[in-house]
Amino acid sequence: MLETGSNIGIVTTVPNFFSRGAAIAARKKVRIIFVGGFLGAGKTTLLWSAARILVARGKRVGLITNDQAPDLVDTGLLARQGLSVGEVAGSCFCCNFRGLIRAAGRLRNETRADVLLAEPVGSCTDLSGAILQPLKERFREEFIPTPLSVLADPERTSRVLGGKRLGMHRSTAYIIRKQFEEADRILINKVDLLRKAERGNLVKRISAAFPDTPVRTISSLTGEGVADWLDDVLSSDEAGSRIADIDYDTYAEGEAALGWLNAEISLDAKKCCVPDWRLLGLFLMQRIQDACRERKTPVGHVKMLLATGDKTCAVNLTCSKGKIDLRGEVDESKAKARLVVNARVEMPPEDLEHLLRENLDMLLKGRVKIDYRRLQRFRPGRPVPTHRYREIVIS
Repeated sequence: MLETGSNIGIVTTVPNFFSRGAAIAARKKVRIIFVGGFLGAGKTTLLWSAARILVARGKRVGLITNDQAPDLVDTGLLARQGLSVGEVAGSCFCCNFRGLIRAAGRLRNETRADVLLAEPVGSCTDLSGAILQPLKERFREEFIPTPLSVLADPERTSRVLGGKRLGMHRSTAYIIRKQFEEADRILINKVDLLRKAERGNLVKRISAAFPDTPVRTISSLTGEGVADWLDDVLSSDEAGSRIADIDYDTYAEGEAALGWLNAEISLDAKKCCVPDWRLLGLFLMQRIQDACRERKTPVGHVKMLLATGDKTCAVNLTCSKGKIDLRGEVDESKAKARLVVNARVEMPPEDLEHLLRENLDMLLKGRVKIDYRRLQRFRPGRPVPTHRYREIVIS
């Protein structure tokens, strides 16, 4: 049985009859790998690691990022690595299926990609029913979806499986469980941070909770297990082998528990007082983390991208008590910088904006001109998928 939302639409690829190369590309079927998982699970790092492996194998790769609002840190990071990136912003893949098809079609035809890697919104579930099944039925001549892989963050997953002292809204935990329920593959990520016994114990717990789903361990940061996972999903057509039973009231409540903020900020310092830009990013993140810890506020993720010229550093936080991750370098001689902030935190979005503005002002003390070029803060609305299949489509 198929349910459709009001924004249903079919995108038809029109071949360019004046370009033989474009027509050949348009007929080419492309494998598309969806990597799901909750906020902070390491999806973007995995996409980057997987893309490097595929490029080294001689494959042309395209990436598709997704968020409820534009100005994604992930898009900026991946694009600066020289990768072809399409962004679907303003709603999730499920609710903007047409946008997903447009982005995938552009990458498929313009870059002649062999493989597409797609990262849905971290708070999204029902990917099998809303994305994989319609892909298999309606676009089988263009795309070959691979097994849906869902990343499991060790700490957050342990709390969800334990069922007590969640440290997050119960409806948010519900979303995480549903992500695992619909997965074709569950990938325990960040195993470089676990001891051997901890790895084995978590594998047993996940396997006991979801006995019909293969479980792998990987580290998207070090690359451990990533090549083997790619070999697995690229050689299998078992995409969307199960559809989870989703209570959309609970799902909507879980997404709305988070305040969302996306901002693009221009920073302009006088040449005589150029700050240590990298240290600024670290201190700003530290202040946001301290405030969340004091308020006992769960953090989905906070990501920052700080760019000066053609150099970039990224600052990431996935837990109010966790370690701040700082990577990359910037040109400290530059007087101008661009700061992109993506924050998903369990607090009112207006409080999240105040937290950002207050601490940025406090750190820069009026010595640097701050221009909020774009800023959006909100709670996600109720998800309304373009398509929602109740039955598995046989490829």
